[in-house]
Amino acid sequence: MKQRHEPSRFGIVIYEDVEPIDIGGTVGVVSMARRVLPAIESVTIAARPGIVRLAGGLSVVAGFGFADHPPCDCFVVCGGPGWQAQISDPDMLAFLRRLPAGAAASVCTGGLILAAAGLLDGRRATTRRHAAGAEPAAPLTRLGTLAAAVEPVEAAIVEDRGVVTSGGVSLAIDGMLYLIGRLYGEAARDEIARLIEYDRAFQANRAALGHSIS
Repeated sequence: MKQRHEPSRFGIVIYEDVEPIDIGGTVGVVSMARRVLPAIESVTIAARPGIVRLAGGLSVVAGFGFADHPPCDCFVVCGGPGWQAQISDPDMLAFLRRLPAGAAASVCTGGLILAAAGLLDGRRATTRRHAAGAEPAAPLTRLGTLAAAVEPVEAAIVEDRGVVTSGGVSLAIDGMLYLIGRLYGEAARDEIARLIEYDRAFQANRAALGHSIS
């Protein structure tokens, strides 16, 4: 476990049509966490550095590409309607397959991209539980069509042999807090949750949906 003064870096993996709430739930949480953990940071990673258009029309700048990103303690794949293109994108899938063991995580439908890359084969995992708009099926149901012998779990957070997936939309915040706690301990995690006024929500989501850790 890291001490609070020790550095860490999260690579936030984005692509066209990521949901902006997943940026807030990952990059935003790390930004606030710097009040407690001054050496924590995040970097945004896309296929290539530069402007990435998110769902809803917001654009952000990816600081790094798949080929030039710095070392990271964990790589978190964001979700959003663009996941449907990413599950067959050879550059994205090759990038994910190169990640070190235990370094991959996802929020929301980013879990479907991990599944397509083979990172959830034979594992328990979660993602968004309900279909949205014209989606023919809930993303959690679709996990089984993308990963071999995956066990979809209705949970806020699932960790199976080092791979962490979290549920949909606002549960990106829960997933990011969990990942920070995995590095720095539960006391630091809980202090950050209080700082962002999410402590009661984190506890309520865990009580209602559960954390499945194995």
